[in-house]
Amino acid sequence: MKNGPLFFLGLFASLTLSFGGVVLLSNAQLGGLAPYYDDGEGKSFPERSSGVAARGQLVYRDLGCASCHTEQVRRPGFGADQARGWGDRQSVARDYIHQAYPQLGAMRIGPDLTNLAGRKPSALDSEDLMKLLYLGQGAMPAHAFLFDDVKVVGQVPAKALKLIGKAAPAAGHAIVPTEHAQTLVAYLLSLNTIYDYPEARPVVHVEVKKEGAHK
Repeated sequence: MKNGPLFFLGLFASLTLSFGGVVLLSNAQLGGLAPYYDDGEGKSFPERSSGVAARGQLVYRDLGCASCHTEQVRRPGFGADQARGWGDRQSVARDYIHQAYPQLGAMRIGPDLTNLAGRKPSALDSEDLMKLLYLGQGAMPAHAFLFDDVKVVGQVPAKALKLIGKAAPAAGHAIVPTEHAQTLVAYLLSLNTIYDYPEARPVVHVEVKKEGAHK
């Protein structure tokens, strides 16, 4: 090829500019994003998750939960996420600044989990989530491997699931969540994005009338 070196030089320059624009520029814009301090509340948002919840995010990631769930509420006009009750506002970059591995996801075989703990009145508690993980529901498979079937000696373990009917364990046995199940549920219960950041508010377009225009 007559102009081969020039072609490859141009290709390299294009890739470099693309990388710089997409990766480096984005990191410069968002990498230094800080929590938002609210004078009225006297604290910053978002708040850091507990260590247990942070470990639970690792379990969430290892299980591939982001393959079926998202953690991003779209703005009105881009989807019916808010109408479904998944959040009262759109997700913004500041929501994820304390997360080592943001689980944005891309598929919604299951519902969005962005604001799972903040949903009212349908918020699930720890017991509900444990049973959902153990039994599964709809398209969500059971995650029974996150639980131990233990033989009861003396009192039933305090953390044992309260199961009835066909789901109940054999006589003298109990279903107890493992540490992985407990940290995963702690992570899910930490997903609360009810705080309204300034950048999350919709842009209000004001129509400016031209001078002399008829009313």
